Amino acid sequence: MDAVVSLRTFLAVARYGGFSEAARQLHVVPSVTAKRITQLEKTMGTRLFERSTRKVTLTDAGHQLQGKAATLLAEFDEVVRGFKRARGELQGHLKIMAPTTLTTYYLGDVLTAFMRTHKRVTVEIELIDRSTSPLEEGFDIAISGRAASFENVVDIPLSPVNAALCAAPSYLLARKSISHPRDLIGHDCLVFKPTGPGWQFQSLRGVINVDVTAKLTADDNYTLLKAAIAGQGIAALPGYLTREALSTGMLQFVLPDFPPQQTWFRAYVPSRRQDVPYVSALIQWLKDHMAKLETTEAKSQNHL
Repeated sequence: MDAVVSLRTFLAVARYGGFSEAARQLHVVPSVTAKRITQLEKTMGTRLFERSTRKVTLTDAGHQLQGKAATLLAEFDEVVRGFKRARGELQGHLKIMAPTTLTTYYLGDVLTAFMRTHKRVTVEIELIDRSTSPLEEGFDIAISGRAASFENVVDIPLSPVNAALCAAPSYLLARKSISHPRDLIGHDCLVFKPTGPGWQFQSLRGVINVDVTAKLTADDNYTLLKAAIAGQGIAALPGYLTREALSTGMLQFVLPDFPPQQTWFRAYVPSRRQDVPYVSALIQWLKDHMAKLETTEAKSQNHL
């Protein structure tokens, strides 16, 4: 156990840049922190920090150990939690990356229900709309609506994303008619930044690609929804987000014969974390509840 304690101390010193602050965070005196680091360096046979009167900095060997130590301790903690699970209950800490709009409108409630069911599981959520490897960023699960491939990461389909191409009646009345995706070139379009202005549409003859002109670009679909309702242009938005506005007439479908290309929400999971009980439990939970999101979108698409 001394090695485990020393590694935790090492990570604390690396994070806080000094023995004193690390000692405060670990609830020990600085001399104990320094002693642990000295013992770890003796065990490793190399210096892990360069010391100065003001701070300590990682050596090359320290940088190499930092990433490996975090992984080793995470795996060790998982083993310990496995022995400590009470009455068969799941126990652990989940770190999740998820899209902003999806989490705000739907996924937040899904995760809250998961925690209500599994009371010994804690959850940390970061709202990130870019595509990134959960393994490199230290996440257990990354949820994304964009296809990607990462080394040592598995992707698990959760739900199709049926986008609705729509605009406010006031905008459509004031502008020239639209009968084909190429007509969008002369219109104001509201663009989701992570996917860009290259829009794809389905047709009987295959996929049609159009580069639209962005009047507004945003990395949050809710902002684009509000702009569309205000008559600022045409937007391609997730069905779950547009359902109410379409049903009340605040928005209307555009190009019903050319629906936007379907994508999927997927869970990206580091291979070594896939079989961790509380991770696999959340994956199944997401599969079950994201199916309801698909039903919501399907209802919206019936207007096409």
